[in-house]
Amino acid sequence: MSHEIETLPARPAEAHALEVARGLPGTRIICTTAGRGQAARALAAERSPSSVTCWFLDLYQHGLAEAAWAEPPAGLAAACTADMPAGPHDLAVVPLSKDGEAELSRDILQQAMQNLAIGGHLVTAIDNPRDNWLREQLADTGETVRVRPAAGPRADTVAYAVTKTREVAKIRDFSCELVFRDRDRLLTAVTRPGVFAHRRIDPGARHLLNAVDVAPDTRVLDIGCGSGCVALGIAARDPSVHVHALDSSARAVECTRRGAEINGLTNLTVALEAGGHVPDPGTYDLVLANPPYYADFRIAELFVDAAWRALAPGGTLLVVTKQPTWYVDRLPQAWLDVAREEVKRYHLIEAVRP
Repeated sequence: MSHEIETLPARPAEAHALEVARGLPGTRIICTTAGRGQAARALAAERSPSSVTCWFLDLYQHGLAEAAWAEPPAGLAAACTADMPAGPHDLAVVPLSKDGEAELSRDILQQAMQNLAIGGHLVTAIDNPRDNWLREQLADTGETVRVRPAAGPRADTVAYAVTKTREVAKIRDFSCELVFRDRDRLLTAVTRPGVFAHRRIDPGARHLLNAVDVAPDTRVLDIGCGSGCVALGIAARDPSVHVHALDSSARAVECTRRGAEINGLTNLTVALEAGGHVPDPGTYDLVLANPPYYADFRIAELFVDAAWRALAPGGTLLVVTKQPTWYVDRLPQAWLDVAREEVKRYHLIEAVRP
């Protein structure tokens, strides 16, 4: 299995961006990736000495890339941070997907231009040969955009190269502060592109908050906290309640931490975590989760397994979902008192750890 991961080919947009980047100078290189950091690894192997950083927003993807690199070339590093590692870089390689979040793509492109040295180059590619959107974003920088159309096996992509000739004049702030009410208190959450859910409180999070009552001194775990609305709401109800929040997204962790600071919640802690590990496992009274729907319930299974390890015997798991069948079928195999309640197209699944 590890050999299969190591030889996984780059996705078309990343392969095209790498092809263009190979024709440009640079030894201080920053890359994003659509897969396992293939472009970053190739550039580090081909340019020695060089400093190549592959930047990830998600710790799980970061781990997959490091595993795939096996024995990485000298000068190659991976970083999982809320913002692009600071430059100056002289080459930035940014593959994008036509199905990606537009605001996140704009944010990443802006950060790449900000962190380039004057004279540095940005290379970006997208899996849409008829693209206009990405080209317009690059043109808005005021720099000359050079088009690099694909040929042969990469005819389904287009790449662009931009040389930075001056500092970025206009910096857009893509973050958002939103105010929401939980019971008798108004709370402020911080969201950013790439964080669930940006610029809004997710209805599933609202249903979780409405369904929960916590007793004093309760230990609560919020798995996959996103922007932190659920964790903030629960922590704000009683200072004796301790809430620990987890997410594999570095930006989600940053947003939740900032939310705790803004609202003065010293009883809320948050950690960047992709494996569901918590301090003091087996001591939590309540685990809350709003798992994503993709990945054929593999992520849901990770959340449930993490909840099992975290909860004390008799502790409760509460999940909100639009797809209850997997939980209703699987949880009774190991959990007690599994119950389901439907609320406005969402389903609240409750289960007790034996």
